[in-house]
Amino acid sequence: MSDNRITFLIQCADSKGIIAKVTTFFYEEGFNILTCQQFTDNVQDAYFMRVSLDARDLTYSREELASKFDEVALSLKLEWRVYYSEDKQNVAVLASKTSHCVFDLLEKHSEGMLNCHIPLIISNHQDVKYVADQFNIPFYHLPVTADNWTEQQQEIKRLLEFHKVDLVVLARFMRILSSDFINAYQRKIINIHHAFLPAFQGANPYRRAYERGVKMIGATAHYATDDLDEGPIIEQDVERVSHASSPAGLTQIGSDIERKVLSKAVKFHLDHRIIVTGNRTIVFPETEG
Repeated sequence: MSDNRITFLIQCADSKGIIAKVTTFFYEEGFNILTCQQFTDNVQDAYFMRVSLDARDLTYSREELASKFDEVALSLKLEWRVYYSEDKQNVAVLASKTSHCVFDLLEKHSEGMLNCHIPLIISNHQDVKYVADQFNIPFYHLPVTADNWTEQQQEIKRLLEFHKVDLVVLARFMRILSSDFINAYQRKIINIHHAFLPAFQGANPYRRAYERGVKMIGATAHYATDDLDEGPIIEQDVERVSHASSPAGLTQIGSDIERKVLSKAVKFHLDHRIIVTGNRTIVFPETEG
């Protein structure tokens, strides 16, 4: 089976015959359909579809394929996007002092589990530089003070533009990005945080969770928006804990969940498995496609 794929993400109002007409189009154009996933939202009366094709079957230009499919899309009133797996995205990782999420992303990338390039890591501290050095990723240290954050964000944007970055991953980056920054990368910034929000905001959330006697630890990965920590959720996970867990133990459990949830969210994005609808996401599960 080919690893060179063409992926269509489709959404529209629900109606009869959509899947038949779409798949018939690809069949008549000579494509082997590797996977075809669909979801009908009966509450919103909406239909969502992900089709993965073998790119070896493309015998003409990408532009011609888009033009031909657009005729089908217009007749069915589809919103659609198409992606090619050979077009690897450039991913920038932003971090602060903790390294667990950074290390996990770089390790999975080095093992070929994330279909992307990682041209740089940016941090407001030096703490994660050793991780970047270990994986031979260029590291940029941009220290932040109360007076220079606006200027440093401009420098971050300059670096992102220079490296043609497609996706920004906030791997426990403990600074609040401005609305201008976020709006420049809408649906292209993925953030990770513990799932205690909004109850335990700020520093030492796991200590306060211990003091409250929480019985579960979780993490949430989402697209960053103007509403802090309230963007469309991509992935979440949770693990039960007990009164026997210490603050350090809770922190370790939380760190493990955070890195797992973040890497999954990044992979879903890179593999084009996500359709954003309002403040929700449709995330098509991983199959062979």
